[in-house]
Amino acid sequence: MNDKEKKLVPLRLSAKLYDAIASWAEDDFRSVNGQIEYLLTECVRQRKKNGKYVSDELDAPLELKL
Repeated sequence: MNDKEKKLVPLRLSAKLYDAIASWAEDDFRSVNGQIEYLLTECVRQRKKNGKYVSDELDAPLELKL
């Protein structure tokens, strides 16, 4: 697969997480899909840069109090 091809991935998100990402995407003038792709790309870049994920607690349950 080259860089121009996109892989379709079904993704299930909680309603609260979706709403938070949608709001963030709107602030950044992106679609929800574009925002998710941007966030994942940044996370991969960070890992490649220093060998660590953005947070040491990446696998901790997410608590959104919106």
